[in-house]
Amino acid sequence: MFLNCKKYFISSAMVILFLLPIFGFFIPIVKAETATEQERTDLENQLKEIEQQIADYEKQLAETKTQKNTLANKIKQLQSQQASLRLQIKATVVRLDGIEKDLQITKKDITEIIKKFDILNLEVAALLRLLNTTDQNIMMTLITSDGLGGAFIEIKNYEKLTEAIGVLVRQTKNLKVQLEAQKNKFENQQNDAESFISIKTIQQSQLTNSLGEQNSLLQETKGKESNYQTMLADKKKQATAIRNRMYELFSMTTQINFGQALEIANWASDLTGVRSAFLLAILTQESNLGKNVGTCNRVGDPPEKSWKVIMKPERDQKPFSTITEELGLDPDTTPVSCPMRDANGKQVGWGGAMGPAQFIPSTWMGYRTKVTAITGHATANPWDIRDAFIASALKLKAGGAGSGKADDEWKAAMIYFSGSTNTRYRFYGDNVMATAKKYQSDIDELNN
Repeated sequence: MFLNCKKYFISSAMVILFLLPIFGFFIPIVKAETATEQERTDLENQLKEIEQQIADYEKQLAETKTQKNTLANKIKQLQSQQASLRLQIKATVVRLDGIEKDLQITKKDITEIIKKFDILNLEVAALLRLLNTTDQNIMMTLITSDGLGGAFIEIKNYEKLTEAIGVLVRQTKNLKVQLEAQKNKFENQQNDAESFISIKTIQQSQLTNSLGEQNSLLQETKGKESNYQTMLADKKKQATAIRNRMYELFSMTTQINFGQALEIANWASDLTGVRSAFLLAILTQESNLGKNVGTCNRVGDPPEKSWKVIMKPERDQKPFSTITEELGLDPDTTPVSCPMRDANGKQVGWGGAMGPAQFIPSTWMGYRTKVTAITGHATANPWDIRDAFIASALKLKAGGAGSGKADDEWKAAMIYFSGSTNTRYRFYGDNVMATAKKYQSDIDELNN
């Protein structure tokens, strides 16, 4: 009876070794899929065409700015700006479509690798069980009629099984490397999508502002050149309008105006060397100088907008809990930014940015000691306007903005936005510099 069982195990080993190559033993190296070359070529050609149209409108805009300051020319400037922004929004949408395709492909690759992991794990488990049986059979054959001859066969089977397991282990290691690479790729693609969704939001806001400026201008002047020239000549009225431009800040019970915001920016500038107009432009782009500090995690928000859902767990949730606890704030009702969402409403990346400067909790933790050393506050508060301004200025200075040179400020703005100077996101930096130019004009007007 024992001899029959022993022979059964030997036969099973040989059958499995024979069938493994057929049923997945030699699992091919996973090659990540990519969009077809034709799709990429079509995308690049489409973007080149749009970018050329944008360049044409930008050229028209530059030309009208050199012409006499008339109502007709001002309207023409705004219309060229609007046409350029519409095209830039179109280009951003095209890029997002391409990224979405890449995300789907990468997600599919990850799923396939995980399936192969499951197959390998099953095969390894089966071979280990068989190896254990073969190991027992070697000793058993030594005390049966087969003697050394039977043991020799079992030893050969044992060696083949050991070799097979070694191959599977190596393939498992290779798959782990591939899986990690694909996960990193997926995260980078998500970050890319998040950046372009953010840029699209800024572009749409700029278009709305430009259209609003045009409508206000036409209403105020009633379309008459004489009224426009009178408006330009009224310097006192302009300065008053600039000072009274209002901003509502989260941590303050009353609104502040542009003049007060400028005082805080000047204070931060004196301490860091970062130009006031540039600092104001960054904070305008990030939160409209504190008006938009987030629409998630507020009182009455649904569970899916909770900080425990929208913040990256391993990166920001613990720091956020620490920050709110130290400030005596309720972590469940303290507003933070929501994650970006794609055209289908699906979450892309993570939310949780805090206050006027829109620092994520983990980044804020690296600046709070520096902020308290300057402000004298017991605990740095990302929702406090002064703390937010000084933290933003410190981060911008670290990015090279302290020189006051336009190129350095542009690079610092890009680093503030995405951690790099990737020119694919250059709209952010370009728009910050354009906003800074407007603010500098306002500041000069106030100083005259």
